[in-house]
Amino acid sequence: MDNDERPVEHTTIIETGNGGNGGIVAVVVLIIVVLVLLFLFRDQLGFGSKSSTINVPDKIEVNIN
Repeated sequence: MDNDERPVEHTTIIETGNGGNGGIVAVVVLIIVVLVLLFLFRDQLGFGSKSSTINVPDKIEVNIN
């Protein structure tokens, strides 16, 4: 008998463990870090609760000498 005449058996191993949770955790941590940084630097970014009032005069007087 030659090797070509024997049936060849193949075994496929499929792992169905907890392999996909790392990406989800990384995305959640990234979102939390971005929100914390936005909270810390909200004044520099212009998201602060301080309302700035701009007063524009009705007339601007210009003296030309």
